[in-house]
Amino acid sequence: MTKNACEFVTPLTFESLSQNRVISDMFDRNFDFEIEHISIAKKADIFVVAPATMNVIGKFSNGICDDMLTTTYAACKAKKIICPAMNTAMFENETEKENIEKLSKSALIINGMSGRLACGDFGEGKLADPQIIIEKIIETLLPKQDLKGKKVLVTAGATIEKIDDIRFITNFSSGKMGCEIAMSARRRGADVILVAGNLSVTPPPVKTVSVKTTLEMFNAVLGNLDWADIIIKAAAPSDYKVENFTPNKLKSEKLTLNLIKNPDIAKAVGEKKGKKKLVIFCAETENLLESAKNKLISKNADMVVANDVTKPGAGFNVDTNIVSIITNAGTEDFNIMPKSVLADIIFDKVLKLN
Repeated sequence: MTKNACEFVTPLTFESLSQNRVISDMFDRNFDFEIEHISIAKKADIFVVAPATMNVIGKFSNGICDDMLTTTYAACKAKKIICPAMNTAMFENETEKENIEKLSKSALIINGMSGRLACGDFGEGKLADPQIIIEKIIETLLPKQDLKGKKVLVTAGATIEKIDDIRFITNFSSGKMGCEIAMSARRRGADVILVAGNLSVTPPPVKTVSVKTTLEMFNAVLGNLDWADIIIKAAAPSDYKVENFTPNKLKSEKLTLNLIKNPDIAKAVGEKKGKKKLVIFCAETENLLESAKNKLISKNADMVVANDVTKPGAGFNVDTNIVSIITNAGTEDFNIMPKSVLADIIFDKVLKLN
């Protein structure tokens, strides 16, 4: 809050309502050391100033940094929204028009409609309706809402199969790809359920069903199948489980494990999906495209995302991937990219499926 803002509403009011500390003094020493306006600027995904007075708009447009608001604004690289609010004569002032025009090159300006102003006059300069501001914030942060109304079921991570109560078998899947897909779906307006096995990352803020074994994942997926419109199988469920599991710790110089096949989740979904869209992943170390094309048919999938985990940047527990996307229309290869970008590409292609 600026010094003038504190004359209208006290910081305590905002702190009580938001349950967050209000920052107004550049020279406040009551905080853990960090250059505060820089640290706040780096944390922001969007910077909204509502209301923005003629005074602060003039400072923003001319690089004047003399309080916490203006210094943070100058240091912030996030998207910015400015919502002017002032007397009509001030709003129509030529200098103000020039400053708003200058700011519009780096920020979204949301002007209000004509109405009764705080000074009692009637005219332009009224602050935009808060709901309009909120809608513009959502549009700016979440530009694509093309999955609104869709229900997306995503699997992520590795499953484990016990050898005994101490040891288990699993794989190197981190769950990063599945979590990025779930987050992308949420950003684009979908309702999302994430069925998560063992993850090395924090799951996104969506409804999450945690499982351990492949059978548990199978039951969770099939149990939510009727709900879903799109199913994306990004998890790496263990193909086998130990037949001779024992609850006691095994002690032997030599140990032989008998492994039996786990249920095939993708195939079960493919058999029941009807008009739902099924996307599966194919992680291989050899014969990648041949294996992926076979899975497209045998699992009755609509799309296969195939990657060779031996390639640098495409293996497990990394933030990037190198894939080929196979559909009945053909194959498209993609170079290394962040998994977050790939997640959006997957949905772009899902929405184009017949």
